Amino acid sequence: MLWVLKVLVTVLALISYEHEVIAAPFNPPYTSIVVPVTKRTDAAKPLYSIEIMTTYVNMRYLTANFLIDIDAPFIWHDCILQWNSFPGSCPANTLCTYPVSCEEYQCTDIRTTYSYKINPPFCPPVTNSSTLPGWGYCTCLVNVVNPVTGSCAQPLLNYDDFTANTSNGRNVFTSSYYGANPNAACAPSSTFQSFPATVTGVMAFSSSPYALPAYLYQPLKKSLALCLPSILSTPGVLFFGSGPYYLLPQSDVDVRSYLSFTPLLKHPGSFGYFIRVNSIVIRRRSIAIPTNLATKLSTIDPYTVLRTDIYNSMVQIISFYTIGVPRASPVAPFGLCFRTFTPFVLRVIPDIDLILPNGVKWTIYTSNSIIQISRDVACLAFVDGGASSEHAIVIGTYQLEDNFLEFSLENSTFGFSSSLLRQRTSCANFNFTLINSI
Repeated sequence: MLWVLKVLVTVLALISYEHEVIAAPFNPPYTSIVVPVTKRTDAAKPLYSIEIMTTYVNMRYLTANFLIDIDAPFIWHDCILQWNSFPGSCPANTLCTYPVSCEEYQCTDIRTTYSYKINPPFCPPVTNSSTLPGWGYCTCLVNVVNPVTGSCAQPLLNYDDFTANTSNGRNVFTSSYYGANPNAACAPSSTFQSFPATVTGVMAFSSSPYALPAYLYQPLKKSLALCLPSILSTPGVLFFGSGPYYLLPQSDVDVRSYLSFTPLLKHPGSFGYFIRVNSIVIRRRSIAIPTNLATKLSTIDPYTVLRTDIYNSMVQIISFYTIGVPRASPVAPFGLCFRTFTPFVLRVIPDIDLILPNGVKWTIYTSNSIIQISRDVACLAFVDGGASSEHAIVIGTYQLEDNFLEFSLENSTFGFSSSLLRQRTSCANFNFTLINSI
């Protein structure tokens, strides 16, 4: 009997310790988890990635780079499934994860409810015919779409483990980490040949219950804050947490003080983020947007895509206000280009105001509306999406660069700063200096 009591006391002590460990990340001094954001231009289109710690091997964390996708329903990346893991069984510098069986509820749930929206349905049907040697269960094939090529792939669902640094909003802590254990999917290395160099996965930040935010605990899951850099040499920043957030040189100014807010909308069949744009105003001219149309936010589309009627109206208005600026031949995918790009042109080209509900205004300045193509040519960085595009407006990453964005996952609101350059800072100004958290 005494032996039983000793065992019981030991178990209760372990449970108490485990609860303390779980609770610790939510106490001061850290308020968020933080990862650097890198701009990538070595693929078919500009993309943005984060670096995440994936597994702990030989006293150090292995890391992997993932594309940022705020629309993807779940995470998928380069890894292999291994049901009988033991020390030394996984190949060197390879991520091995445990499989999800096709008989488990997560498999059915993702396949039927939370899978990628594939239109047209060009993926072959998923089957339960594959297994792992010696395992005795069927693996769970799921469909995904390559964000670079648009092609279909069928990775295998798994149990995963990701780790990130913590932060107080000003710095990164050296010895304090936060871990999450999502369901993800393993694809072979060949699947990622079209991705930017060293990028071997897609990190889902959508509202899906299988995207990363759903696996975080409060208060870290309160909001996703994203700041895409406009330069290659210095990273931007991504936070999960409750804030505050600081960018140099204004080390005492919470970036949230720059934000305006608008409601996030649900859209049938999508786990991405949508807002309402009532009109687009360019100086005194307005382009009305039908009230039944939601505007999508994207980290995969490189430039804002407008339905043809909206695009033509914008080009017509900007052409009117830039009548004295010499034109250049259009450079795909852009339709309006200028010759002799000088400071004079910047002064002539008008700002573009997105008018949101309750009179809230998101201003797109020339730093986010005009793209330099060559020394002598610059273009309007909006593209024609066609007369029957699925979404009337999709706001792309060029328009999001150097804007501080906060997706409140608790209150379903979207905060935006407009260009931080107007505040004499940028997304590349987070201080990634490591400090001790004690």
